[in-house]
Amino acid sequence: MCLAIPAQVVELRPDDNALVDLAGVKKEISLALVEGVAVGDYVIVHVGYALNKLDPEEAARTLKLFAEMGELASGDDLTIH
Repeated sequence: MCLAIPAQVVELRPDDNALVDLAGVKKEISLALVEGVAVGDYVIVHVGYALNKLDPEEAARTLKLFAEMGELASGDDLTIH
């Protein structure tokens, strides 16, 4: 199953790319669909693309819900594409 999940931008890279961190997992994604992203921002990631920026409080609530469901805690089939 693929989910659109919040991830924090840790590095901006050339060609509208960025390195994001999700619970310690780092992945390069495309920022081509979102403008004005800075290091430290949270974005919703799906199939390797940031879909939009996300308020930090909303990102924290969403990540907490995933953890409560066991998705982040157990790592079961959690994949960022």
